[in-house]
Amino acid sequence: MSGDSKRPRLNLTLALTVLLLMMAYLNEWVFSMTEVQTSWPEMPRYEAMKIPTDNPMTIAKVELGKQLFHDRRLSGDESRGCFICHLKPRGLTNGRADAVGAYKVRISRSPPTLWNIGYYSEFYWDGRSRSLEAQVKDAWSGRILGASGKDGHPSMEDICRKLEAIEGYGKQFQEVFGEACTPDNVAKAIAAFGRTIVANNSAWARSWAGDESALSEKAQRGWEIFRGRGRCTNCHDGVLLTDQQYHNIGIGMDAENLDLGRYNVTKNEEHRGAFKTPTLLDISKSAPYFHDGSAAKLEDAVDTMLAGGIDNPWLDRANLRPPVKLSKRERQDLLTFLRELTVEYAVTPPRLPK
Repeated sequence: MSGDSKRPRLNLTLALTVLLLMMAYLNEWVFSMTEVQTSWPEMPRYEAMKIPTDNPMTIAKVELGKQLFHDRRLSGDESRGCFICHLKPRGLTNGRADAVGAYKVRISRSPPTLWNIGYYSEFYWDGRSRSLEAQVKDAWSGRILGASGKDGHPSMEDICRKLEAIEGYGKQFQEVFGEACTPDNVAKAIAAFGRTIVANNSAWARSWAGDESALSEKAQRGWEIFRGRGRCTNCHDGVLLTDQQYHNIGIGMDAENLDLGRYNVTKNEEHRGAFKTPTLLDISKSAPYFHDGSAAKLEDAVDTMLAGGIDNPWLDRANLRPPVKLSKRERQDLLTFLRELTVEYAVTPPRLPK
């Protein structure tokens, strides 16, 4: 009888012990989600990615940024999210010569790929944004929102109030930033996610790291042409396949409404018609090519560059050499190399808060 009377107390003690252990585990799990993580994907044989001191990387912040990146509710008419211009099947571009924002606002330039964007110091074709966080806010206010706060359209602050009212988002912003949703912490979260989009699992990255079997024999011959007679590495240099500089190669210089590119930012005469060198990663998927999408096929873009660009008063003659003549086989080898610069992107759209 006395033994039986002790069982409920023992069971209660056991239940309380299990509950305390579960709470301790959950507290540790939540902390691990929000604490700063120092190990993230990186490109081989390249300098470490520079993470802003005011926006350290955490698992929870990256997860929040991934949700926001894929959420159409960031746009005023709920028709657009960041992902609309950066699609996996299109090499993280939109596969168009232009872009269309909310309320059908048109942006004349082709969206560049996001591969390895965390390594860049300047953003957009003209480099007008000097941080990834600034680029996110620029794109959000203009491209995604469709002219933020103008013509009766909601502002970034308006969208933040809408996001904050969604329980799943409101809770996450408090956990990650210790405050309600603001335009600045939306940009920080999306930028943190952007810094994880690293092409370190590509055949090119493995080849750069020393794996001689990563590229086919034909592609390896193409690489020799790329860095040798083709002189492509004058601009498409290193493991990122970009020098992150601005060059006038003559694209769009005969347009009726001339886009002066980098000149619009610096007002430097040497920058007239100069645009940032894009990475060539996933280049086979990201047609059309150049900032204006004027080259429909990869072959067209390659032939333009082998021809030394298109002549104009501001042509970058220091980096664009005289026309390079390749045999039919050499040209095919070069194209094979470019087509093997593909990247498998495993990130799938997350479940969004409701």
